[in-house]
Amino acid sequence: MATGALPAAYAVAMIERLTHEWRRETAEQEAAIAAGTLSPADAYALTAFPPAFVAAVDVALAEYEQEIASLSPPTDEAVWAAVERVVLALNDIDLNFGLHIETITREELSEYIEAVLTDAGIDVDALLERRGVDEVAGEWREW
Repeated sequence: MATGALPAAYAVAMIERLTHEWRRETAEQEAAIAAGTLSPADAYALTAFPPAFVAAVDVALAEYEQEIASLSPPTDEAVWAAVERVVLALNDIDLNFGLHIETITREELSEYIEAVLTDAGIDVDALLERRGVDEVAGEWREW
């Protein structure tokens, strides 16, 4: 490990998981409704990010983070297998909760999946090039 470099497990933990942001947005909108500064009809987070959906996504992302952090070395095969598992898990979650993953959320999840790889020291561009694809999640993504 290079001097000053963080172990992959520590680096992955530094990324803020999307579910934390979703919970924060929901809490802020609930507070604004309670304060009378936001109409319930305008509180998108309450319908976009129901608690059970967020909890299920949180578990899938945490498992993915842990799997990527544990790869030693992170071979292409192992990385792609981990990506496939998280994307398939997110497909199931989205289907089971009524298709909550829409355009912006889809883009955020794809970026997050790639950010976990980058923070683990994986060159995502090189990984994509070796596989001949444009994005990490696209091969299995249904959301």
